[in-house]
Amino acid sequence: MKKFQMSVASSSPDLICFSHLRWNFVFQRPQHLMSRIANEGRVFFFEEPILSDSEVPELQVREEADNLFVATPHLPRGYGEMESNLWIKRFLNQMMDDHSIIRYITWYYSPMHLKHSNHLRPVVSVYDCMDQLANFKGAPQELPLLEQSLLNRVDLVFTGGFSLFNAKRHLHQRVYPFPSSVDVAHFAKARDLTTDPADQAGIPSPRLGYVGVIDERIDLQLLDEIAEKRPDWHIVMVGPVVKIDPSTLPQRPNIHYLGGKN
Repeated sequence: MKKFQMSVASSSPDLICFSHLRWNFVFQRPQHLMSRIANEGRVFFFEEPILSDSEVPELQVREEADNLFVATPHLPRGYGEMESNLWIKRFLNQMMDDHSIIRYITWYYSPMHLKHSNHLRPVVSVYDCMDQLANFKGAPQELPLLEQSLLNRVDLVFTGGFSLFNAKRHLHQRVYPFPSSVDVAHFAKARDLTTDPADQAGIPSPRLGYVGVIDERIDLQLLDEIAEKRPDWHIVMVGPVVKIDPSTLPQRPNIHYLGGKN
């Protein structure tokens, strides 16, 4: 097991982050951490492919901020899994050649990326397990096996909370709880607000607020029962609805879905 050290000098290794979340989706754990790491060296955020009607595979790499690059493979819809993985591996190698990535750290958010990156030889490899992805709706059946393979390869494992830590602590020698937190400087701005946002101005108080992705992890029955039993409470749900049919969301006069916010 290699000793984990990350220099903050100019000779810091590059970092390749493999994420199941897109950079321009909800700004959360991967974006927070990679933005900070980019202050010390180059970060390449490698996304899952986008399927398109184009017949020509393409890799798009954009510089999102200083030292922070987002790489997005674009593949034709008709490709099978083997052909897709070959192209993604080719694009990964192309990105590394084009940007002279020689000494690097790999940082995984999804074991699925191991299918096209298992040839890499990083100085250090990290698995940041922010969620139990195998429990998500529509998760690939092979995900648990790929996660075990990833755990066998990486040098360090972080978990997005203590329940995940307890679930993973016996699967690797170096597992550390790394709970997600709050961007204090960002949310503290709310204390200086003098007027309500336009889409909340007409909602009576008291208000109960939720901010985050609205998906299968939300206890919709509980949400519905709270609204039914306390009609004087107004529940404000802020965030995009993903992976579930919006028609399944409970609808009551005191539940307000305001969508995603930048």
